[in-house]
Amino acid sequence: MFVIVTFTISIMTTVKGPAIFLAQFMGDEAPFNSLESICKWAASLGYIGVQIPTWDERLIDLEKAANSKDYCDDLKGRVEACGVQITELSTHLQGQLVAVNPAYDLMFDAFAPKHLHGKPAARTEWAIATLKNAAKASENLGLDAHVSFSGSLIWHTVYPWPQRPKGLVDAAFKELANRWMPIFNAFEDAGVDLCFELHPNEDLHDGITFERFLAAVNNHKRCNILYDPSHFVLQQLDYLQFIDFYHERIKMFHVKDAEFNPNGKCGVYGGYQDWVDRPGRFRSLGDGQVDFAGIFSKLAQYDFKGWAVLEWECCIKDSEQGAQEGAPFIQDHIIKVAGRAFDDFAGTEVDEAMIKKIIGL
Repeated sequence: MFVIVTFTISIMTTVKGPAIFLAQFMGDEAPFNSLESICKWAASLGYIGVQIPTWDERLIDLEKAANSKDYCDDLKGRVEACGVQITELSTHLQGQLVAVNPAYDLMFDAFAPKHLHGKPAARTEWAIATLKNAAKASENLGLDAHVSFSGSLIWHTVYPWPQRPKGLVDAAFKELANRWMPIFNAFEDAGVDLCFELHPNEDLHDGITFERFLAAVNNHKRCNILYDPSHFVLQQLDYLQFIDFYHERIKMFHVKDAEFNPNGKCGVYGGYQDWVDRPGRFRSLGDGQVDFAGIFSKLAQYDFKGWAVLEWECCIKDSEQGAQEGAPFIQDHIIKVAGRAFDDFAGTEVDEAMIKKIIGL
């Protein structure tokens, strides 16, 4: 009996994009002051998707989106008529308020409605309810992932001086898990992955803290990661190996560049300097040190199914120039994955006797 032997590769997914996160571009002047105008602007630059910050009511009424499928259908239609589609929703600011240490109450009150200022318990309840609305809104919009911040209860102890009391970290992560579990369950009901952007000032800021939190929420399937290499450059973390460790939990991707240039006066902590003077600073795509060729290769290798979304933050370059350069930069880095093995031409007909001879039987 003869068989055809070919060596094929598993089917992988081409990353979707380019897309753009609108948070850093919204403003008071056209085209940045309304949903339609900013979506048309994004499409004119070559983006095919937009990630929407839900705290800007000019873009979305999150409560209405959670309670009305008709509203969501209309919203999708308005966006798509502009030449782009909604990739995901963001609740970075609201998620921050799920867990706030009292040391940060005054500064983070700005993220909440005015009637909640000075009322931390009520503010937390509002944040949790808002995240649950985000789960339902994402479902109504047909989205499969959502991004937020974890909030922080013990960031002020990140450098252990004075030494942390024994049990402090475990207690903090237990409390953090208690606050997020009802939210995860809402996202499970909605069939949507909740992805944390691992970020300084958040209790979830690297792989170790994510693992600790994941254990505290019993490895909840909806607890996932938005991968942003720029924050890892500033922490001096191996952002490529991070993908090897956590690719199964990476469901979202911010394409953001950064650089780290330590000197004899300053390093990781930045010396309280403004962004332009810090050794670690965010840059427009292509102006920093991030190895995006390596990142896109690894994401393709591990079959990442999400979007490549520009998040622009740069202390030097103008935002509009950064946006104009971002779409072609992302497009040039997206790898159209192979549909067949490169050595298929070498497949040959063999019989079982030949196979046994090759094995040595």
